[in-house]
Amino acid sequence: MFRPVVRYLNDPVLEKPAEAVTEFGTAELRQLVDDMFETMYESHGVGLAAPQVAISKRVAVIDVAGAEEDAKPEKIVLVNPKVIAKTGKQTGEEGCLSIPGFREPVTRAKVATVRAQDVEGQWFEVTGEDLLARAMLHEIDHLDGILFLNHLSALKRDLIKRKIRKMQKAGEWE
Repeated sequence: MFRPVVRYLNDPVLEKPAEAVTEFGTAELRQLVDDMFETMYESHGVGLAAPQVAISKRVAVIDVAGAEEDAKPEKIVLVNPKVIAKTGKQTGEEGCLSIPGFREPVTRAKVATVRAQDVEGQWFEVTGEDLLARAMLHEIDHLDGILFLNHLSALKRDLIKRKIRKMQKAGEWE
């Protein structure tokens, strides 16, 4: 089921650290993950964190294959993820489903290794490079209450906030 994506400045859930998942293998957790994938695909994203659908839980879904035409899905579910290693640097344009219409260059690690649990509670590690590393770091930031805007200069961040507030007043940011 598609869930509405929370917009920046409309809900404080985006800027608060999410709560750890403590119950695994439940129908509720499976449904949340299924709904998040459906929402991410319908919104043309490559990642989505639970706070973006107004659920303050440490759950993120990623499928960077969606960025390539005719690619097979490569679904990754991260529950209670922690970054355990980062190397290198890459700078690339980033956007966010919660901040549509705004894209800015962000520097992140080129390679990232994450330790997380699956929906059954089993621990695993995944290492990603380039877009996958960027997506994992972006989504884990969401789970920590951090938006890609926090990686921009204060001036650039304030400029975007002002534009969004103008859009809110005009009824263009719901």
